[in-house]
Amino acid sequence: MRRCGELPAAIASASVDETQVAVEPLGSHHDRASFSCGEPALDSYLRRQAAQDARRRIAQVFVAVGERPGEIAGYYTLSAASFEKDRLPVELARRLPHYPVPAVVIGRLAVDRGHQRRGLGELLLLDAIRRVVRASDMVGVYAMVVDAKNDRALAFYERYGFRSFPSTARRLFLPLRTFEMLGL
Repeated sequence: MRRCGELPAAIASASVDETQVAVEPLGSHHDRASFSCGEPALDSYLRRQAAQDARRRIAQVFVAVGERPGEIAGYYTLSAASFEKDRLPVELARRLPHYPVPAVVIGRLAVDRGHQRRGLGELLLLDAIRRVVRASDMVGVYAMVVDAKNDRALAFYERYGFRSFPSTARRLFLPLRTFEMLGL
């Protein structure tokens, strides 16, 4: 088992050339209608709800720009959250105060079918982690949280160091301390 503070093996061997892909906030010039990842709920969210959530500051939506102007190759969302410390494993919970633990939720992460199996999901996740680590310099964030939609998503997040909450197998967390120590 990996200890808190150790670099997840998947991060240490990241294979994506980040200089080849731009990740930016969702804008009106992005073509949401053409995006298709194979998960109807994720496609529908981007087409119908993402821009409204961003305007209302419910979630910040970031997109990986594809080869064509306005093309969305992938996206993810970030939102503020908190959880009770007793949801964490005992060895982590005992070091925390007795009030809700601040977190950032990756609400959605999806890659367009035409860009899948090229490491773009990894790039989006690393981009999200870096953004949250930078934000934690200004506002308290103990961990990132994500709900895995299926076994494949669960395995993906576990490769990058996310751990299941003891009471909820598909809800995972990642303490930021691991990445702060590495300068990510």
